[in-house]
Amino acid sequence: MDGNDVDTGGKCPVMHGGLTESGTSVTSWWPKSLNLDILSQHDFKTNPMGPDFDYREELKSLDVEALKDDLRALMKDSQEWWPADWGSYVGMFARVAWHAAGSYRLADGRGGAGTGNQRFAPLNSWPDNVNTDKGRRLLWPIKKKYGNKISWADLMILSGTIAYEVAGLKTFGFAFGREDIWHPEKDVYWGAEKEWLAPSDGRYGDVADPATMENPLAAVQMGLIYVNPEGVNGQPDPQKTAEQVRETFKRMAMDDEETAALTAGGHTIGKCHGNGLAENLSPDPEDAGPEYQGIGWMNTKGRGIGRDTMVSGIEGAWTSNPTQWDMGWFDMLFGHEWELKKSPAGAWQWMPVDIRPEDMPADVEDPSIKCMPIMTDADMAMKVDPIYNAICQKFMADPEYFADTFARAWFKLTHRDLGPKARYIGPDVPAEDLIWQDPIPAGATGYDVAAVRAKIAAAGLTDAEMISTAWDSARTFRGSDMRGGANGARIRLAPQKDWEGNEPDRLARVLSALEPIAAETGASIADVIVLAGNLGVERAAKSAGVELELPFAPGRGDATDEMTDAGSFDPLEPLADGFRNWLKQDYAVSAEELMLDRAQLMGLTAPEMVVLFGGMRAMGTNHGGTKHGVFTDREGALTNDVFVNLVDMGYTWVPVSGGLYEIRDRKTREVKWTATRMDLVFGSNSILRAYAEVYAQDDNAGKFVADFAKAWTKVMNADRFDLK
Repeated sequence: MDGNDVDTGGKCPVMHGGLTESGTSVTSWWPKSLNLDILSQHDFKTNPMGPDFDYREELKSLDVEALKDDLRALMKDSQEWWPADWGSYVGMFARVAWHAAGSYRLADGRGGAGTGNQRFAPLNSWPDNVNTDKGRRLLWPIKKKYGNKISWADLMILSGTIAYEVAGLKTFGFAFGREDIWHPEKDVYWGAEKEWLAPSDGRYGDVADPATMENPLAAVQMGLIYVNPEGVNGQPDPQKTAEQVRETFKRMAMDDEETAALTAGGHTIGKCHGNGLAENLSPDPEDAGPEYQGIGWMNTKGRGIGRDTMVSGIEGAWTSNPTQWDMGWFDMLFGHEWELKKSPAGAWQWMPVDIRPEDMPADVEDPSIKCMPIMTDADMAMKVDPIYNAICQKFMADPEYFADTFARAWFKLTHRDLGPKARYIGPDVPAEDLIWQDPIPAGATGYDVAAVRAKIAAAGLTDAEMISTAWDSARTFRGSDMRGGANGARIRLAPQKDWEGNEPDRLARVLSALEPIAAETGASIADVIVLAGNLGVERAAKSAGVELELPFAPGRGDATDEMTDAGSFDPLEPLADGFRNWLKQDYAVSAEELMLDRAQLMGLTAPEMVVLFGGMRAMGTNHGGTKHGVFTDREGALTNDVFVNLVDMGYTWVPVSGGLYEIRDRKTREVKWTATRMDLVFGSNSILRAYAEVYAQDDNAGKFVADFAKAWTKVMNADRFDLK
C-alpha cells in the first residue's frame, strides 16, 4: 500500500458518508442534549399509507365475522415450520396478545398494545417475547388477506381474544381502533440497564421493597413484561415474588383480584418451553442475519420445535388440559404439594411431589406420553400469599365468577391503552360502561354559544385566570393511553381540584364564576371552561393588534365523582409544567426534560411546543403569577416579544441563586427580566433556538399568533374523539 491506501480488511474499498447504523448518532457526542426527535416520530414520512388513509373508515368495510372465522381456523391449523402444541395455537396467540398489552404502565400511559409496537425493537427482541415473532408470522396470511382493513395492533389482540374463545371462555368483548406505527417508539424509557435481564437491584431503591421501583417502570427487569418467573433475581421465594407481582400489576392498573384472575387464567392454557439450551439459539430478531428474515431465537443445533422448543427455560404445562378453559390451574396448584426442581434448560420451576399419571398433561406431540406439570414462582405466589390465596379460594368456590372476572380483566388488559369508550369500534364492544374507561356523559350542543361567551366576558375574570384554567384542564391529556384532557371537566373533582399545579385557590375562584354560567345556559362546565380560555386568548390577541376567533365545538360532557376512578388519576398529576413555568419541587431530571416529556404526551410537535411556550409567557399565565420568562413590556398581549427578546444579543444571561437567571442589558448591566432553565433552553438549544428565531422575525408576528391559535385549539380538542 502507498500512503494514500486505506486498509479495508480485504473488502471492496467503497466508503460512504451516510450515518446508516443506529449505534452512533450525530448528537451522541452530547448525550445530555434534549431528544427532540420524540416530538417528530411517527410523522407522515414513515407511514406508507399516506396522509389520506383513514383506518377507522377502512374498518367500516371489514367483515368481522369472516375475520374471526379465519382466526378460529388458524387456532387449529398447525404449520410444519412451527407446529402447534397439542395441535392448537391457543396458548401461542394468548401470549402474543398478552405480551403486546402487558408492557402498558399506568404512570405515563406508555407501552401497551395500541400501536402494534411489538413488531419493532426493542419489544420484538425482548427476552420475555421469545417466539412471539413466530406468532406474528402465523398471523401474516390473515393480515395479508384483510390488508388495510385490519391493523397489526388490532389483529394481535383479537387473536388472543379468539384464542380464549376457542378454548371455551365466554369473553367479555372486543373493540377495534388501534392504529399501527411504522418504526420503533423513541419516547419510551424502559430502564437504564445496558444488558438484558440485569439484576432487579438497579431499578429499585431496595429490591426487598417493591414500592421503591423506579418510576415509571413496572417490569422488574430489563427485558421482562412483568416479573421473573423463577423468582426475585431468579431466586425462588413465592412470598417475595408475590410482593413484586402486586406492585408490578398495580403499576399496570390492576388490583389484587384482577391480578390473581389474570395469573390463573393466563396459565390455564398453553405451556412453558424450556426443553433446550439458550446458547443454541440464533440471535434475537433485531440482531439476526438477513437469512433469518426477521425471525429470531431459532435452534441452531437441534429441532427446536414441538417438544424441543426453547423460550423461558421453564418446561411444562400448568394443567391437565392446556388447550381448554377450565379450573385446571386451581386443581393442579391447590391439589398438590410442590417442590423445586430444575428444567432441562437449567431454570428453577416447581413440580408436584406426587401426581397420578391421569392428572398429568400429555406431550405436545405424542398424546400417549405423559409429562410432569409445572408452576412458576409467580404461580406459587398465588398459593403462598394470604391475600391472593383468599381470592383463589373465592374463585374455586364459584367458577363462573372466576371466568367472568378473568374475562373482564383480560378485556381491561387488552383495551386499557385504547382510551375512552368513544374510541371503540366494532360489533363486540360491550354496552357496559367501565370505571377504568373514564366515562363521560354526552354534552349539550344546542345552547347559545354567543350568550355563554357574553356571560363569561361579564364574569369579571382576568384573561390569565381563564387561560390558565382552560390550560390546566386540558394539559392532562396523554396521547400514550388517550386519558385526561378537558372533556369531563374533571379538574373540578378530586383529586384534580386539589393538585398544587392547578392552583386550588385560583381554580375555585374561577369555577365559582363559570359553574353558574353553565347552569344558566345549559352548557357543560367543560365547554364553559374551554370557551373562557378561548375568550382570554382572543382578547390577548386583540391587545396585540390581531383580530382572532378561535374555533369551538360544543359537546363536552361533565363527569361525576361516581364516574371517576380517583386513584388512577393520581399518575396524571403534573409534577412540572414548563408552559406555565412551574416545578413542584427540584428533580434529578432537568426542567426542560420534564417539559419535553409533557409535550410529547400531549401530542405536540416541536414548533407547537415552542409557540405555546412563547404565547403562554407573553400572556402572563405563569403558575402563581411569577414573572420569570415574561420577556415583554406588554404582558397580557399575545405578542412574539418573548422570542424577540430571548434571542436579542443586546442582553446577557447571568445565573443567580436558586437556579434562576437575570437578563441584563449588555451596556448598562441593568436587570431587565428574570428567567428559569425552562425559559433559556429555548435560546440555548440549537433546534429550539431555530424555531424561536422564526417567531422572532419582524415578518412573523402574524404567523406567531396564527400558529399559537392552532396549537392552542389542538390542546383543547385533544380528547374530542367525537370530532375525529
